[in-house]
Amino acid sequence: MADQRATPEDFLELVERSKRGRLKIYLGFAAGVGKTYRMLEEAHALRRRGTDVVLAFIETHGRPETAALVDGIDAVPTRRIEYRNIMIDDLDLDAVLARRPAVAIVDEVAHTNAPGSRNGRRYQDVLALVDAGINVICAFNVQHLESLKDVVERTTGVVIRETVPDTLLKRADQIVNLDLAVEDLLDRLRAGKIYRPERIAWALEHFFKEENLATLRELCLREVAESLDRTGTAIDRQGNAKAASPSQGRVMVCMSSNPPRAATLLRRGSRMAGRLNTDWFVVYVETPEEAPTSIDSATQRHLVANIEKARELGAEPVWLKARRPVPALLEFARSHGVGHVLIGRTQRSRWRTMLGGSVFDELIREARDVDLHIVSFDDREGSAS
Repeated sequence: MADQRATPEDFLELVERSKRGRLKIYLGFAAGVGKTYRMLEEAHALRRRGTDVVLAFIETHGRPETAALVDGIDAVPTRRIEYRNIMIDDLDLDAVLARRPAVAIVDEVAHTNAPGSRNGRRYQDVLALVDAGINVICAFNVQHLESLKDVVERTTGVVIRETVPDTLLKRADQIVNLDLAVEDLLDRLRAGKIYRPERIAWALEHFFKEENLATLRELCLREVAESLDRTGTAIDRQGNAKAASPSQGRVMVCMSSNPPRAATLLRRGSRMAGRLNTDWFVVYVETPEEAPTSIDSATQRHLVANIEKARELGAEPVWLKARRPVPALLEFARSHGVGHVLIGRTQRSRWRTMLGGSVFDELIREARDVDLHIVSFDDREGSAS
């Protein structure tokens, strides 16, 4: 379950009760809030209780207080890989699996692995460890959450290049929010406790602007609160845990073969499903005009990639065949308990061109028993995706 105040003892109880790997996530809103430090503190606490814990990958960023906590904990050697004439240290998944500790500590989960690694992303290594029965404690910052990418880029102006799918949070047994007042974090930065002196001025002028940090902190607090709802756990007035019922109505995202802003539309669907604590579908309707023999190979590649992205974000992709999209979409929605339908709209809508009219008008006319959410994008946004 998600928990903001979990202790090492709480996680150890989960480890001892379970035959499968458990996952604990330390979630922060920026570098320097103490994620790595807290993971290492917990590793020492578990070790004192006799738990076999190892460091699978730790990045101290040259911070002396954090580096001091590495001593005394077994570490699995990392893989050293040369990439573009630069030596890169990566988590050695095979070595950790062979060592098979009770608990593995993994930092920098949003990291992209070097070419030639078994998995393309470190979060996939984490899931591989959990699936193998190894308990994992890991950490990343909220701006790397896939469904928040658009919000973070729009509000902070910072481009997010590496993301973690929301499904990782849904797999977590515990989520710990590492909160810190924005003023205190800025004091730490100015004191040289986060970055080297030559990077401080640049950081203050860019990512570490006070308004950016305030936004990210709010997003982090909200994400943890919503994660509590998604786990089906609530607290009654007496402070006792009780089951929370999911919101009525599943979510359905309508996907054409190559929408200009597919990733943004999918992230919107993921956020809505998470907030409603419900399942969601991504539905593509193949019409005769969009049969595989009728669309070009580039469009087919985009369609396959979008379906894979939907699966990564936790949706159930659905492929239907019909002469007209709207009746097929609404029939599926009514037969699968869908209460919310999302569809993207740009001036160059593929469905609008294909039908010679507006699929949105038809949906508005016919979708009387569902809530219809039309996500609008301008052409500049569409061309950027």
